[in-house]
Amino acid sequence: MSYLKDTPLGRSSDYVDEYTPALLCPVPRWDARESLELEDTALPFHGTDIWNAYELSWLTEKGKPVVAMCELRIPCTTPNIVESKSLKLYLNSFANTRFEKREEVRAAIEKDVAHVVGGDIEVLLFSLEDAATLPLWEDKGQCVDTIDLNFEHYNYNPELLLCDQGPEQTGQLYSHLLRSHCPVTNQPDWATVVVRYTGRAISPASFLRYVVSLRNHQGFHEQIIEQMFVDLMAQCSPRHLTVYGRFTRRGGIDINPFRSNSEQALPNRRTVRQ
Repeated sequence: MSYLKDTPLGRSSDYVDEYTPALLCPVPRWDARESLELEDTALPFHGTDIWNAYELSWLTEKGKPVVAMCELRIPCTTPNIVESKSLKLYLNSFANTRFEKREEVRAAIEKDVAHVVGGDIEVLLFSLEDAATLPLWEDKGQCVDTIDLNFEHYNYNPELLLCDQGPEQTGQLYSHLLRSHCPVTNQPDWATVVVRYTGRAISPASFLRYVVSLRNHQGFHEQIIEQMFVDLMAQCSPRHLTVYGRFTRRGGIDINPFRSNSEQALPNRRTVRQ
């Protein structure tokens, strides 16, 4: 990932406050997927990266500031992701630019980010009043965090995952204990992760141990969730599998990768930490 040294991530940056699309920086997905032995032409999943940006503001034609929340949905089939700090800098560049209509702002973001990631995306803007009425994430399935265990493994170990040999079943497990590290800055990333499956029963205790084993693992948000998908398929071979990560925000942005071989993207519902 030597090319990442040329991105804004991990470097001091000047803040531009006039609309500047050139601030956006792509990061190829292929590098992380190569390490997972995934081929972009034959991915074992489909999915979407849901980005929520909380620091967006621009000026009306009369010069009055407007604030909004921005939701971006980027298909996992795009050749690139957008580097998160570059998106923060880009969105901040709207601050002192005048737009006649909100739709102009939404359309500009959609066009610019789509160009950088190399594919069609969807952008929604919400007023704070509208955002306040959106439903929050609901606990469903089994939270493994309450299981009383002794822990010894804090380094990535997919072999901790165990499955029963009984009949096929449908289940959902989730944990708020996922922590990983940015591969560039080594800053910790925190998340709630949800796994839905149909197949042999995944041992909740083994899933918890596996989540904890990622505590010192490096990877971008998207890579961590794809890693979990690949590991669960390799160790348990479920017929249907969904892995959904809800990461806490950094720089006013949270990233929520969704990967599945059977479901469409779940609703964009913020957890209590988001």
